[in-house]
Amino acid sequence: MPSVFSHAIAAVAIGGVTIGGRSRATLWALGAICAIVPDLDVVSFFFGLPYGHMLGHRGLSHSLFFAAVLAWVVTAIVRRKLPASPSAMRLWVFFFLATASHGFLDSMTNGGLGVAFFAPFSNIRYFLRWRPIVVSPISVYGFVGRRGLIVMWSELGWVWLPAALIFLAGLALRRSTPREAVETNGGRSS
Repeated sequence: MPSVFSHAIAAVAIGGVTIGGRSRATLWALGAICAIVPDLDVVSFFFGLPYGHMLGHRGLSHSLFFAAVLAWVVTAIVRRKLPASPSAMRLWVFFFLATASHGFLDSMTNGGLGVAFFAPFSNIRYFLRWRPIVVSPISVYGFVGRRGLIVMWSELGWVWLPAALIFLAGLALRRSTPREAVETNGGRSS
């Protein structure tokens, strides 16, 4: 898996393209949390669940189903607490992509058992054919020393740099959108 930092950075990049408006920083932060949440499944190790179990690491919490459900829950909360936020559909798409990006990035690593994208319907684990990201250690201590530097260097090149380019492209596109388009959207920025 990439580190939690890289998962959060990827989500913010997606937010830069999909979410604007006054509450964008709050929404980007929520998207970053959505992108990190799937790794809470590491608690399964403490309960003795095998890695390959559907509730184990990279199982159900890394699935597209989980991403859809979490996106729905977070969207419902945001629409209630921030009624001036973007449309429910736009929010759902953002939170879904932010959460699903976690499994996608994990499937690009060179370690682990793969990702159960279709859980709970199937526990088959998948990797992408192209796996350039060095797998991150689960413990914080794994980041100390040479191995940690190798992991971070890999993530900088394969996650952070592309995420920065996507984020900047999203900001540039937003700035080039005429003000009339924003004003005809009911005063909401999309």
